[in-house]
Order: sequence, then C-alpha cells, then structure tokens
Amino acid sequence: MYRNQKLLEAVRDFPCQICGAEDGTVVAAHSNQMRHGKGRGIKAHDYAIAALCYRCHMEIDQGKSSREDKFTAWNEAHINTLHLLFERGIIELP
Repeated sequence: MYRNQKLLEAVRDFPCQICGAEDGTVVAAHSNQMRHGKGRGIKAHDYAIAALCYRCHMEIDQGKSSREDKFTAWNEAHINTLHLLFERGIIELP
C-alpha cells in the first residue's frame, strides 16, 4: 500500500476540486474504488486522492447521488488535484 504524508498534507492548501471552497476543511479524500486499492477497512493508495472540502467529501462518501455520479465527480476532482500537484512542483516526473 502506497502511503505519502507529504502528499496528503499538501492538498490542504488547495481549493476544493468540486465546489472551489477554500474554507479550511479541504482534505485529501481517498478513492472509494477497489481499482485504487480500496478494501474493507483499507483506504486506497495515497496517490488516489482528490482535494475536497468537508461538504463535498461527505457527499462523495455518504450522499444520495448515484454511485456512478459520485465516481465521476471524484475522478474529475482527482485529475484536477493531480494537475495542481504537478503545477506546484509537489510531485515531479523523474
């Protein structure tokens, strides 16, 4: 399982990648998809994260939207989060 505390902490400074909130509640929301390493009682890999505020994170994890809509929203937020991580030099290609 890939873990990287620096990555998790870095996204706290990002705006929410769904609603744009910059309210101090943004965290690295892990994927809920098995293809990213998610299992019963196991978080996905730390590279499978999206910068989400509390409200959007709760909607993705426990909201009433369809599973497909949640996956789509998380996937888009994940891609946007990766863009910011590269743009800000937090992660780099070798």
